[in-house]
Amino acid sequence: MISNSSDKPIYEQIMLQMKDLMIKGELAEGELLPSIRTLARELQISVITTKRAYDELERDGFLVSVPGKGSYVAAQNKELLRETRLRLVEEKLGEAVAAAKTIGLTLEEIQDMLRLLYEEV
Repeated sequence: MISNSSDKPIYEQIMLQMKDLMIKGELAEGELLPSIRTLARELQISVITTKRAYDELERDGFLVSVPGKGSYVAAQNKELLRETRLRLVEEKLGEAVAAAKTIGLTLEEIQDMLRLLYEEV
């Protein structure tokens, strides 16, 4: 789901969601993706925004574009995708721990907070 209230740009939200679908196997290697125009229409966003997401995904090796045929999910090592996301989680948790330490939260308080947040999602 695309959110206008997210701190992430819309093109980045599209990229993250597509990567998640690839990791979960819901977007399979070689699968044809919706055209840029179709996705823009479905999400009610600019074609330019959708194109940027596709361009970034292609640049990062997640998509392969075939002129006149469309964009396809590139062959990926799922473990490599998972590692990429794992690094992002570690980075965000590191930021959260640093912020927690500045206000004196204990490890137990952080764990309780994380447990609550994890169960909500």
